[in-house]
Amino acid sequence: MITGTCRIELYIKDSQSLKDKRRVLKSMKTLIHNKFNVSVSEVDHQDSRKYAVLGIAAVSTDKLTVEKLLNKTKSFIESNINLLITKTETEIW
Repeated sequence: MITGTCRIELYIKDSQSLKDKRRVLKSMKTLIHNKFNVSVSEVDHQDSRKYAVLGIAAVSTDKLTVEKLLNKTKSFIESNINLLITKTETEIW
């Protein structure tokens, strides 16, 4: 069993309140989970209205599948015009 995790730090461009931020993140987390079948959660900066950190986890039988899945997830997030990725950390073991 191969497990991969990705920590993605985000800047939310158009967020003016925590309510705006949570609306954007809830939608993004649902889309990511449904499209890629990975676990996703907000793991840091919950009280900031402009910044968030998403934790993403994937499990598979081979390393290449996990790498591709996490890379596709990052690309999907980058394609969202309201979100800017400021930093990513990926671990696969």
